Amino acid sequence: MITKELKKETLHLNPIDKIQLVELILESLSESDPEIETAWVAESEARYSSYKAGKTEAVSLDSVKKRLKK
Repeated sequence: MITKELKKETLHLNPIDKIQLVELILESLSESDPEIETAWVAESEARYSSYKAGKTEAVSLDSVKKRLKK
């Protein structure tokens, strides 16, 4: 949780320092975890192989949207 002191200090930064802080925070959010990346690659390859082998069928975007609206 953000402390009152940190919030106060952040709000008093000059615009350039605020931008640099935001960029730093955004960069930290976009860093990927190698284990998660490896797992996603394995999962996507398995799904594609299953599709190519005829074990699974493609689903249209429209049908996914309809299902999500329910």
